[in-house]
Amino acid sequence: MRHFNWLWNQNIPVNRDLVLLLTIGGLYSLATFLSNTFVNVFLWKQSGEYIDIALYNLFVYLLQPTAFLAAGKLAKKVDRTMIIRLGVIVLSLFYITVLVVGDVASQIPMLLGAILGIGSGFYWLAFNVLTFEVTEPETRDFFNGSLGTLQSFGNMIGPIFAGYIITQMDNFKGYSLIFFLSFVLFVLAVVCSFFLKKRKATGHFYFRKVLKEKKRNSNWKNILYAHVFQGLREGLFIFIIAIWVFVVTGSEFKLGTFNFVLAFCSFIGYFVIVRLINKEKRATAIFIAGITLYVAISIFIFYTTYTTLVIYAIVIGFAYPIFNVPFVSLTYDVIGKSKNARELRIEYVIIRELFINVGRVCAIGLFLVCVLMFDPVVVIPILLLTLGSGNFIAYFFVRNIQLL
Repeated sequence: MRHFNWLWNQNIPVNRDLVLLLTIGGLYSLATFLSNTFVNVFLWKQSGEYIDIALYNLFVYLLQPTAFLAAGKLAKKVDRTMIIRLGVIVLSLFYITVLVVGDVASQIPMLLGAILGIGSGFYWLAFNVLTFEVTEPETRDFFNGSLGTLQSFGNMIGPIFAGYIITQMDNFKGYSLIFFLSFVLFVLAVVCSFFLKKRKATGHFYFRKVLKEKKRNSNWKNILYAHVFQGLREGLFIFIIAIWVFVVTGSEFKLGTFNFVLAFCSFIGYFVIVRLINKEKRATAIFIAGITLYVAISIFIFYTTYTTLVIYAIVIGFAYPIFNVPFVSLTYDVIGKSKNARELRIEYVIIRELFINVGRVCAIGLFLVCVLMFDPVVVIPILLLTLGSGNFIAYFFVRNIQLL
């Protein structure tokens, strides 16, 4: 057991599995940030249709909770490090598929979304359960802050490097190279997973029992509803902003630069917030970040240029860490104090993921209906202003949570 007190200015016990899990999370982040933003642009350049992009993302979030359920049942029978390994392997297959189909990828957006959703579901089920197991209340803010820092670092170097490669090479060759590099990073994550301590769960799978727990446990009910509203914003913003940046600039490198600015601010934000946050300040931090994330939309929604989008990136880059670190830590604390949490931790994690994906699917479904019925130029800003309030609304559920 080691203690980190230099980097974070705190005396925090850190074990090998926690470091390994952070390493896997960092590799996953770098691989996804290297390519995922550009998968949407890759499809957009082939079809130029919002519907294709929305269908791709819709199937990601439809299959992800389905895979979560399957992985949860499997995790009751086998070592959970095998689950995270399986998820990373499927994610690797996603990039292989994109490489193989090449310039006809836009013709199979639903298949691509399904593969990514299945891989993500298996990966995140195992990662979230392992996070619950290798961290304690006193190390969760450290873990989530450190993971956020790694994610921000990956988001800094990944997209700008990928954007540079794509603009310097023939488009398809550039995309092929970055997709291949993502595949290699996932292979490294698989290798790291072999060094994790084996963790086999026992018992039966009690999905309905934990779902019904929200009737008795108000803390569990409130955190689930907060996740729905968080998902409402994520479902739309996760792809539409990247497309807008590309449409405004027509440059993958400028999209990469946008992500670099966003990630650099997040990197600083995570580094600072993990040094300042504590249990007593969580609700206040979520409130400040939630309202900031919503107000920030006004920066670009009425006058959209690359400059206003970059200013937006700076603001949300600082705001997201202030929201995410206390929100994720609070979620795990709520689960940890819920009924039979140790035996049913997998079910709790699955249901939490199910609720956030309900929000994402509803947002994308509403987007599809609206762009089919109305002019996208008119309706998309309205959707951004409406669904963009999700993180702020989440606060009003979080503030009612009481942990002894």
